[in-house]
Order: sequence, then structure tokens, then C-alpha cells
Amino acid sequence: MVAPAYPKPERRLLLPGLLAPEPGLETYWVRAGGLTAVRLAAGDELTVIDRQGRQAAEITTLDPQGRSRGSVLGLPPDGPATVLGGLADGGAHRASGPADPVLAELIRRGLDPTDLTASITFGEWSPAGASETFTAREDGIVVVAAPGSAMRVDDDAANPPSDLMLQIRRGDAREREAPPLPEPLAEPVMDFRIDLASALSYEVKAGQFIQIIDVEGRQCSDFLAFDGRRLQDGHERYLDATATRYFMGRAYPQPGLFGKFYDQDMQPLVEVVQDTVGRHDTFGLACNRKYYEDMGYPGHVNCTDNFNEQLRPFGVAPRAGWPALNLFYNTSFDDHHQLVFDEPWSRPGDYVLLRAGADLVCASSACPDDIDPANGWVPTDVHVRVYDAERKFSMAIAHRTTPEQPAELTKRTAFHSRTSALTRQFTEYRGYWLPTSYDAHGAIEEYWACRERAAVMDLSPLRKFEVLGPDAEMLLQTCVTRNIRKLSHGQVVYSAVCNETGGMIDDCTVFRLGDHNFRFVGGDEYTGRWLREQAQRLGLDRVWVKHSTDQMHNIAVQGPASRDILSGLIWTPSTQPAFTDLTWFRFAIGRLGDHNGIPIVVSRTGYSGELGYELWCHPDDGPGLWDAVWDAGQPHGMLPLGLDALDILRIESGLVFAGYDFSDQVDPFEAGVGFTVPLKTKEDDFVGRDALLARKASPQRKLVGLELAGNEPAEHGDCVHVGRAQVGVVTSATRSPTLRKNIALCRMAVEHSEIGSEVEIGKLDGHQKRIPARVVRFPFYDPDKERPRA
Repeated sequence: MVAPAYPKPERRLLLPGLLAPEPGLETYWVRAGGLTAVRLAAGDELTVIDRQGRQAAEITTLDPQGRSRGSVLGLPPDGPATVLGGLADGGAHRASGPADPVLAELIRRGLDPTDLTASITFGEWSPAGASETFTAREDGIVVVAAPGSAMRVDDDAANPPSDLMLQIRRGDAREREAPPLPEPLAEPVMDFRIDLASALSYEVKAGQFIQIIDVEGRQCSDFLAFDGRRLQDGHERYLDATATRYFMGRAYPQPGLFGKFYDQDMQPLVEVVQDTVGRHDTFGLACNRKYYEDMGYPGHVNCTDNFNEQLRPFGVAPRAGWPALNLFYNTSFDDHHQLVFDEPWSRPGDYVLLRAGADLVCASSACPDDIDPANGWVPTDVHVRVYDAERKFSMAIAHRTTPEQPAELTKRTAFHSRTSALTRQFTEYRGYWLPTSYDAHGAIEEYWACRERAAVMDLSPLRKFEVLGPDAEMLLQTCVTRNIRKLSHGQVVYSAVCNETGGMIDDCTVFRLGDHNFRFVGGDEYTGRWLREQAQRLGLDRVWVKHSTDQMHNIAVQGPASRDILSGLIWTPSTQPAFTDLTWFRFAIGRLGDHNGIPIVVSRTGYSGELGYELWCHPDDGPGLWDAVWDAGQPHGMLPLGLDALDILRIESGLVFAGYDFSDQVDPFEAGVGFTVPLKTKEDDFVGRDALLARKASPQRKLVGLELAGNEPAEHGDCVHVGRAQVGVVTSATRSPTLRKNIALCRMAVEHSEIGSEVEIGKLDGHQKRIPARVVRFPFYDPDKERPRA
């Protein structure tokens, strides 16, 4: 008898940000320098994973009451639990954020962390991805810590501490359960659950904070807020999406300068303080009876009816459809201007934190929509917490390098205490708050300071990775386009990073600190993970890529006076070049002032097109470095410089920007950085080489400079035409104060890329309005790079 041939199972959708499909599997993270405690039952498996490598794990086992008990995992002690011991002075709490909830409970019961021991796994040379699995012999608590100290920027063999990941497979795996709620941000004054397909009303006072939590992920929660005092007077004034979009200039507010929601009288009612999702809706109504009837589901429970019922005691008139703030509802407009929606972006525990601008009557729902993707097809609960107005919460937006990673909230750089004293104009940039301009100056004055004298700017969000080990040179030689083998100690090189198709996934500078020690500085957090993936693919097991952004922040001092400003500040030992001897794209390791000063790295690099330097230090030393540079710069007329002025400088100087001038769909030749691809002189293979050979042989597009006629500016994304046909697209544009003209960078069809070619930039629909433009030499400012070489 022939066995029946069953079809192969189809590949399933990947949902890495949701609950694990494997029953009983739980994932936890241990932050670098921090700790995480988990409860285990006999038979549970605990796997500890060193994701980046070279990171020790301290494992301490306790009985359920918090007493030391090595028999839980059967591990012998190797020494004191250093991170746990640091709880005595609050060290681990500072490193890992809010106190671990399991450990916090034990400390409340009287746990003395100073007497505990730990077993050590992994260490100085553990490979990236190394893992150890342990089986619990009895019920207990396991505390896993990732010890580490501050990375010295003057250590050419630095090993910054990194995260660990924990996976638990429960021995009595049951059906998937709802995940635990995230710990409260503070002691709540209200804490309640909104069951699926229901709504609740509640009152908050001015200044209080409202945290709305998606418990299981992909669940919408519609939110209404009324001015409580006006409502008592019989006037309904509630969140008005049209007024909000008009004043904020956004589809929906986000934390920062444009984060308020207004009512019909144009009064701010709530402000967004924190948002771990970043995708919501202010265009659609809360789901209502008519929607379900029109879809063939008469009588379906809906948010609008639930709201009407909850708001009746406050004298609010019922509506057929409530215009709500639809939190976590994933909507957008497509190319045909149709409003479309899909499953929410939110993951378990994601939340929005709002601050009440007045006494409010609020209502929140757990949307019952189960007939379309609005709630991922399966409605679940929503949770709400309200915190006292006296609490302080920082403005923050969440970022995730990959979908399965926990949210990283926006951070302040080491120099924030100094820059925030000079301006209120901040924007969120790659996970950090950076100034856009300074209140006493503005972008144009800051620009002229850099061109004529000097300016100092905070560039700390650049992503830094320590690439270490005997295989480090081989990895970088394979992963970047430049010839790393030719890089000398103390030298920096600018390079493209390409995928297999030749598209640019990042640009970077690579510092060579030693034979086997490099520092990779790029723009994208994911590049570090990509480098580790390439090392695994290549079988390079003697290289480590360690994330060091949080260990090294940096400012740039740029402009003709930058050398004079810094020459009296920078001390270097005799084993390093003198500061005044540094040439373009060279660096030195030194100190501020003298041999007892702040450790720094100084590189003759920049992003302005001027003579300039970048100064790199540990974040703890940031304020001291800023103060010293600021004081030295004042006699030279140095000003602080924000992102708005920096954009003018870099466009004039032909310096490209990720997401504008290049992407993974654009190769280095099309991005204007073809000089980073030495196909003739770099004999070794590298990622994307074959594709780049083909692209260079048959070029289709080229980055060119455009000068525009008249005073109307171009914008990123504007189409460029010759007659009816589109022949290019504007990637970056600005008004050049030096040239007194509007200029633009344009990715142009090679047939129209010759200097002097006449084109037109399309506005409106691309045809009704055109700006004449001409292809000119590029870069616009100092095309021979004489000023930064000076």
C-alpha cells in the first residue's frame, strides 16, 4: 500500500513581536549592567543567551522566600554577586531602569543582596550567540545579571557590556496565557482593566497622567476626553481631530513639540508624553452600529454604543458615531488617497502615556471589532493606569531594532543638560533628543558661525560598534566597500555598506585602533546586528561586534577657527600624534587639558564641509567636555548648532543623508559616493561587489547638483522633468546662504546628468507648476574639499 502524499505545510506568517506561538515559552531581557529575576518551577528550562558575545552572566538562585539556595539549578558559586550587591547603593536600579518586580518584592521582604553569591557563565571570549541551558530541580527564583563597567574611550581593546536574553520553557506548558502587565511607571492613583468589547469612563485631574496599555498586542483602544468644568456648565468640549491636525501639522500628535490634542475651542486638553507604538488614527470614527450593519453584522457590539452608555451619567448626548482618538488603530492613506487600515503595530505591553491639560472626563474602550484586521481579528483587553500630577516622566518615543526586541525609549545625550539650557527646540532623532535650532540664534546665524568662525554640535546618536578580535579585519573587509587592509593605526575611512544587490544599507566611518581593534560608526542601529550575521555566515568565530553607543557620546567642533579653539585643550601622549599634526581623517587618543584630564578620542572628521573635529567621550564626562569646549570657543565667536543649520551645511557640501540621498534601493554610484567603491584596487570580495560591477558598467541614475531659478525652493521627493517625462527626483534641497540661491541634490537619469543640462522641478501635481533648474558642479560649496583639508 502506497502511503498518501500529503502536501507540505504552507509557510506561516511571521509575527515576531507577538506572544510566542510555542506554549510555555517566555522571553526576558537583561540589560547591560542590569539584572532580571524570574520565578521557576521544578522542571522548567532556563536558557541564557549571550547575544553579542564576551558578556559574562552572573546567576544567583534563591528559594521562593528569597533565601540563597544553590540547589535550584545545581550551580556552584563562583564568587560574590556583584550586580546584586550593587543594589545596596542603587547601582543596578540605575543601570536597568525601574526595579525588577520580582526582586523588588524580595527586597521589601528583607532580602540582603550584599551576602549573595553567583555562578558565572560566559566571559571574556564567549562567542556571539553562545547559550547555556539549565533545568530547575525545584521551585525557586533565579536572578541573572549582566555585569560590566564603563568603557574607557582611550582603551584600544574596549569590551563594552551588552545585553543578555533569557528564554524559559515551562515544564507544565499550557495553552498560551495573557502576558503579564508591564510594571507601573509609578504608584498609580487608578488602576483598572477594560474587558474586551467594553468601555469605561473615568475622571482625571489637570496634570495627571493617563497610561493606556495594550495588554496582548494588536488591540485598538478608542479614547475620548471632555473638558470637565465646561461639561458641568452644560458645554461639551472634547478632543477635536481636525483642530489637532491643523495646529500640530501631523496626522496625529507624537511626543515632543507637536504632541498636544485640542478641543473645538482650540484649547489643549491632553498632551502625548510617551508612545511605544507610533501608529494611531485621528480620521476614523469609533466603530459604530452602522458600520457593522453595512458589513452584514446587525446588532454587533460597538465602541460608540459603549461610549454612549458610559457617558450618560455625565449628561453627554449620545452620538451615532464618536470622533475619537483611536489609539493603536493602524490607518494610512494609500497612493490613491484612500484611507486604508491593517493590523495594529502594537505589541503586548505597549502603551501611550498622556498628560491631562485640564480636569477631564475620559472614556476608553477595548474595541470589539472582530470582522476585519483592526484588532488582529481577535479582540482582547485594555488596561488603564492614572498617575499623580506630581510625578515626572520624560518625553519619549519607542524604537525597536527588530520586531522581537523590547522597546527602547528616547534618550537624552550626555550633553543634554547643556544644550537644553540654550534652547527648547528639540526633535526626536534616531532614539535621542537633539536640538533643531537654538533660541537665541536660529539656523541662519548658526550656519554663518560655522562657515565663518566655529560651531559646536551634538552628534551622539551616531551608532558605534567595537569590532574586536583576530577576524575583525576580515569581517570589515568583507562588509564595507573600502579597502580596510590599507587602513593604518590612527586612521579613519569613510565607506558605504551594501547588501548583495548593491543597495546601501548604511554609510559609516571606520577607525583603526589596533591590529585587531576597530570602531565602526554608522547611522543605523541594525547594522551592528547585520555585521554579526555576516560573521556567522562567513564562519568568523574570532570576531566580536559590541554595541558601544551608550558608552561613547560625541560633539563636533566645526569651522575655520576649530583648530585654534581646540589646540589649547587637547593633550596627547608621545605615543600619539600631537593634536595640531592631525591630518584629514586621522585621529588621536588623548585627554582634555593634560594627562590627568577627561579621556577623549579626537578625530579630524565632520559633516559640515569645513575644517573640523569630532570629540568622543564617555557620557559621564559629557558635561565637562562641553563646558571646556564652550569656554574655549567664546573668544572666537563660536555658537551652538542644531540640525536645521547642519542640513544646510551638508547639502551645500554634497554630503549625503540616509533615507533621503540613499537607501537600500540605491547604490553608492547613484548616491554620489562612488569614490567609496574601489573596484579596481580592492582585490578581496565584499558584500555586493558583483552587483556593483554590473551597476557601474550600466549606470542608470546619478546624483547631481541643481541650481533653481527664482526664489521658490524644492523639497525632498519633488519630481524632476524634461518635458512630460520624469527624469529624476529631488533627494535633498535647501536655500544656500552662501550662494544666495535655492539648490538641490537630485538623483537623475544619466542621459540628463551632464553639467549645464536644463530640467524642471515639478510642484503641485508635477505638471501644473514647474521650477526651471540647471545641473551644476557638485558639491556646490568648496567642490575640491580644500577647506576641510586645510
